[in-house]
Amino acid sequence: MKVTINGSAREVPHGTTVAQAVRILTSATTGVAVAVNDEVVTRGTWETTALSDSDRVEVLTAVQGG
Repeated sequence: MKVTINGSAREVPHGTTVAQAVRILTSATTGVAVAVNDEVVTRGTWETTALSDSDRVEVLTAVQGG
């Protein structure tokens, strides 16, 4: 199925979870936030939230600096 992750079209297997989508982009385990179709997905539900065809996923990572 096709989803858009951070503005880029990606082909992912059916049943791909938010957690798997995050791992596509980053290996960071902290400082990461996710929204699917403009709705924030809480970290506790990443493993159980499956993506659907045409979903828009935004993965944001905090960066340190000044």
